[in-house]
Amino acid sequence: MRYSIKKQLAFIFIFLMSGTILLCWFTNVFFLERYYMLSKRQDLMDVYVTIDQWYNDGKINTEEFDSEMLKICSIYNISFIVTDASSNIVKTSINDSEEFNQQLRDTIFARGDANYEVLEEGDNYTISNMKDPINDIEYMAMWGDLDGGNFFMIRTAMEGIRDSVRLANVFLLYVGLSAIVIASLVICVVSSKITDPILQLANISEKMTNLDFETKYTGRDHNEIAVLGKHFNQMSQKLEDTICCLKMANMDLQKDVENKTKTDEMRKEFLANVSHELKTPIALIQGYAEGLKEGVIDDPESWQYYCDVIMDETKKMNHLVKRLITLNQMESGNELFTMERFDITTLIDNCIQSSEILTKQAEIKVFYEKENGIFVWADEYLVEEVFRNYFSNAINHASGNKEIHVKTNLDENHVRISVFNTGNPIPEDSIERVWDKFYKVDKARTREYGGSGIGLSIVKAVMESMGQNYGCRNYEDGVEFWFELDTK
Repeated sequence: MRYSIKKQLAFIFIFLMSGTILLCWFTNVFFLERYYMLSKRQDLMDVYVTIDQWYNDGKINTEEFDSEMLKICSIYNISFIVTDASSNIVKTSINDSEEFNQQLRDTIFARGDANYEVLEEGDNYTISNMKDPINDIEYMAMWGDLDGGNFFMIRTAMEGIRDSVRLANVFLLYVGLSAIVIASLVICVVSSKITDPILQLANISEKMTNLDFETKYTGRDHNEIAVLGKHFNQMSQKLEDTICCLKMANMDLQKDVENKTKTDEMRKEFLANVSHELKTPIALIQGYAEGLKEGVIDDPESWQYYCDVIMDETKKMNHLVKRLITLNQMESGNELFTMERFDITTLIDNCIQSSEILTKQAEIKVFYEKENGIFVWADEYLVEEVFRNYFSNAINHASGNKEIHVKTNLDENHVRISVFNTGNPIPEDSIERVWDKFYKVDKARTREYGGSGIGLSIVKAVMESMGQNYGCRNYEDGVEFWFELDTK
């Protein structure tokens, strides 16, 4: 990234560190030598105070003085000499002291020399920079007189000071460059530890904008970024749950809309079908009633016929209304059924016997493969309604050989009751629709026997309310309707 935090952190850290080291290096170059000079002047003053104290105490020629001065000269890289008024050496720290003694004499009597620069003057001493023309060595020297007419000189070579300063600057430069390189590597590692979790969070947020909530923050740190990552995970999970809830609500809403649309269509279809079913009997009743009122007939037989037609159509309308009420109660869940244990074979046998007059009039042969003692759990009244619907449909649609076969197939926990009639199979596109209210495969034939198209809808409502299976199946020579009941 062009504006990466990692690069910015690394640049800022390297810039600050480089600036700090360069500032220290320039400070050393321009000020370390001066500081070193001031420090050496203080060292010279301390040595002078020590020599003057030992001299005043009369211990300058003792071994203790020699031991003390040897240690001081070694630590501070200093040389000293003490002479009397005749330039005879009283005490010195170097073996070849003649050149040192000559420098002391030249200093006392030649202070105006160009190689001489006074740095500080006191009552009994002078501190100056001087250059030895013979050895071409520059010294910082302190010289003066002690009590009793003796003279002293304490000196330290300037080249040693400058060489120490130069070495210190070079060393600082190397250390600084090494520190910059090492620090750069360290800041890269440290910044990666900071920026990598941030990049991971950025990646997670990008995926969240695309509704992808699978990626989670996996950092194991315990800092503020880890807390932010934990909150990201919680927010991601919360958003995912919320979107799932919204999707479920949207699906429910769509289902509600579809159900409302379907209900409206069913209501319109129901009203149309009811109107159609009632239109014919109402027209017949109206027509025959008007005929009676206007006296279009005068013989008793015709009058009786008119009355029979009116009563028959009224009976059909009453039967249709009752079946519609029953179906509405079943579909709305208001019809309560009583679970009881009864013999299904006895129920079937009674229904077949009560319909015997109808089967004989239609010249239909009924075959019942009877098994004694099959007990089931169900509502006996509603089961009888289901079987009578199947059996009456079989009577009304039987053709060809005009046979009806009733079977009971028993398995471990269920019994399947099937009613088969010979005749024309149901068209494949109508098999699923035969359970719909007012649906009629052959409307002309249904009208012949007064069918309303509600019977199988009642079967569907009854079986679904009891949670049992039902269905129909085509054969080459007829149709079979079946339903199942629990035996245990």
